[in-house]
Parts: sequence; C-alpha cells; structure tokens
Amino acid sequence: MKKIVSLFQRNYDGDRQVRDDIVPGAEWVAAGEGVATRKWDGMAVLVADGVVYKRYDAKAGRTPPADFMPAQPAADEATGHWPGWVPAVGPDSARIIEGVEWGARELFGGGAVPDGTYEVCGPKIGTRHGANPERLTEHILVPHGRDQLLDCPRSFAALREYLSEHIIEGIVWHHPDGRMAKIKASDFGIKRT
Repeated sequence: MKKIVSLFQRNYDGDRQVRDDIVPGAEWVAAGEGVATRKWDGMAVLVADGVVYKRYDAKAGRTPPADFMPAQPAADEATGHWPGWVPAVGPDSARIIEGVEWGARELFGGGAVPDGTYEVCGPKIGTRHGANPERLTEHILVPHGRDQLLDCPRSFAALREYLSEHIIEGIVWHHPDGRMAKIKASDFGIKRT
C-alpha cells in the first residue's frame, strides 16, 4: 500500500494546514467518484500468506532493513517517503499481534485473517504512542475501507465542517480502479477531543 495522496494542497510555508486547492490526481473525489470511508487512527498492517507485516517508512534517505518489502518502487521525490512493510515480530509488535488475534477471533470466527491491509487500533497504538485516540479498551483490527461514510461531503468547506462535527481521524476515498485519497481532521487544524 503506497502512500495515499492528500485531497487538498498543504501550506508548507505557513501553518502546514490544507487550503482549498485540490492535489493534482485527486480531482476524481471532487467529481463525485469513489467511496468515502472512515480513516482509523492506528498502525497500518498487511496480512499476506498468513504473515503479519507492519508499516515501515524509509524516509529521508534512511536505509530500510533487509526484510523491507517496498510498497512502491522508490521514495517519493517530493516528500522523501518510501513506504513499505516489515515483519511484525518481537516485543515491539506485541500490540499489533494482539489486534490481529482479536480480528481473527471477532471478525473471522476464529479463522485466519484474510490477506489484505488493516489498521490495528487500541490503547497503546495511535498518533502519539499510547494516546489511544480511538478510546478503545483492547487492541482491535479494522479492515481498510470497511466503514463507509454515506453522508460524507466532498467540498473543502463542507469537509471542514463534517470533520468538526464527527470525532474521527479522517476520511479515505477509494476509487474502483484502486486510487485513493485522504483528508484528516488535523489537516484543517481540528483537534480530536
């Protein structure tokens, strides 16, 4: 899963918030294409052939580890981000494994978690380690694109208002051809309470 493009341009020389200019390549969202889904605040994971991987960003020229699986061929020229995956093993992945085990039990009836991308959320995972922005009591697994937002607007002003009224991290639009675009409440300067 490569880095998802933001819906709106960012003020990099100022407050770092977004402005009412669509990012090139995301015009399809404003045109009404694709499905809006809830963006959960957690750790992205990949399940492939029964193996659990966690997100790893080899940004700013950082050399990725030997077991790094790139999600795109090279780092993004503009941002320096090079997203990919590394196996979720060891003590620092314990919460991720708890979330995947919860998903196997609660979402898939005790069976294997199907191949795909997910978000692990919970008390020890979030924007700031341990912040628990989703206010959960256990670590859970959320399939990406699961929670559709049928009432979600698409204009700058309406999205700012929507994210002010809905206590969620943000929105990810999924186009039928695989393209995605996102916007977060924090992009507008909105803080979750």
